[in-house]
Amino acid sequence: MTRVLIALTSHSELGDTGRKTGFYVSEAAEPWAVFTEAGYEVGLVSVAGGRPPVDGLDENDPVQQKFLAAVDLEHTPVAAELDATAYDAIFFAGGHGTMWDFPSADDLLKLAADIYERGGVVAAVCHGPSALVNLKLSDGTYLIDGKNVAGFTNAEEAAVGLTDVVPFLLADELTARGAIHHAADNFAVQTVSDGRLVTGQNPQSAQLTAETTVKALAG
Repeated sequence: MTRVLIALTSHSELGDTGRKTGFYVSEAAEPWAVFTEAGYEVGLVSVAGGRPPVDGLDENDPVQQKFLAAVDLEHTPVAAELDATAYDAIFFAGGHGTMWDFPSADDLLKLAADIYERGGVVAAVCHGPSALVNLKLSDGTYLIDGKNVAGFTNAEEAAVGLTDVVPFLLADELTARGAIHHAADNFAVQTVSDGRLVTGQNPQSAQLTAETTVKALAG
């Protein structure tokens, strides 16, 4: 059976704004629905383990409610407890919290690199590609160097008023690592596939990014 891991942030503070953040529920729930519909076994992992902080929850969204009812959010494992050989893909869900902890989550990045180097798929949506900023392969190169990617754009960050709150601008950092960043209009659906690397621009792109991940796994 194909097994996919959805990775979630454990960071809950939106800089020094006093506001809370976390993983954006739709960006985990919609991919979870796509993967389960495809017959995959879906697991969760978070940076710190336990219950990850939730952001953007829509109580009236049936997909989100189904996701929350089906998964065990209280007891997510950390990457060090997992074996890369058990997974065919890892999907980094977004949410602003990822910008603070994904880039330095060494065990999680190593898990993703191991999955990729075994022929698996690495996918990420919205701010989830913050995990790709420091994701190196075993030869020391950045996974995204020379690759086509999407991710939350500078214009979108400005549109939500958080340009000066986030620790870095995602699109700029992806480009600095050698990636070719493709920006669509603000909050338009945009997914970019480059071999076994699949990335999406924003929350609106979560479902398509997951569907493209399924295609990459079928490869």
